[in-house]
Amino acid sequence: MKEVKGHNLTLALGSLSVSYNDLGEGNTPLIFLHGYPFDKSSWNGQLDALQLVTRVIAYDIRGFGGSIDEDTAMSIDLFADDLIRFMDALHIERAIVCGLSMGGYIALNAQKRFPERFTGLILCDTQCNADSPEGKANRYRAIEGIKSKVVTEFGEAFVKKVFAPASLESKKDVVEKVRQVVLANSAPIMMAGLVALAERTESCSTLVNISVPTLFLCGADDAITPTAQSQFMHDKVTGSVLRIIENAGHVSNLEQPETFNFYIRDFLESVLV
Repeated sequence: MKEVKGHNLTLALGSLSVSYNDLGEGNTPLIFLHGYPFDKSSWNGQLDALQLVTRVIAYDIRGFGGSIDEDTAMSIDLFADDLIRFMDALHIERAIVCGLSMGGYIALNAQKRFPERFTGLILCDTQCNADSPEGKANRYRAIEGIKSKVVTEFGEAFVKKVFAPASLESKKDVVEKVRQVVLANSAPIMMAGLVALAERTESCSTLVNISVPTLFLCGADDAITPTAQSQFMHDKVTGSVLRIIENAGHVSNLEQPETFNFYIRDFLESVLV
């Protein structure tokens, strides 16, 4: 079967229609998993820059962007199952998987359960912990807030949290694009995503089992998953690499794309040999 390349392609995973971008050529694809509550467009800067290095794929996680699903109970386990089913549908036996924030939770979950499907791992602005009782309570309070005040108030506050203070001033066009993506989500999806985040299990205890090349990236000003979280994971994964990105917050790939892409390109050169 001839591979179809391009933007906004669709793929059926059972009753779910997944929207994805698939560019470049290479025997070892690099699959990008976006954070909550974004969509695949958050990786456009990486796909454009890295498609000359290898095959690069970004898809809308179930419920977000063009992968519409407002009926299924969401969980990180389900999102990880979707990743493997997506790879199966595209006849991808093994891949390098790059996940940011929630995408990192999905990547860690899938790597723990399906290690044979991974050639490498890139974990960006994420953590291995489950929510603390306080963190879980905060997410459920946010759900109640969305119920009573719709998406806008939560979304506006969220956008301000994910960027470094300097980025809010110097990268207003990027901030506005992210704002539009966040506010395009329906209230049911925003709430379902928060439940998935709140109920996730920890992956810290299995970090020592990761044997594939692993890169950690984190914005120096990430207030949601601070650099200490990446440092902790880096210390547990033998042979891993940690890069801290200056002048970036929780969405380091959007705030400092040139630096972010440089570190990934350097990592790929060591893996794709």
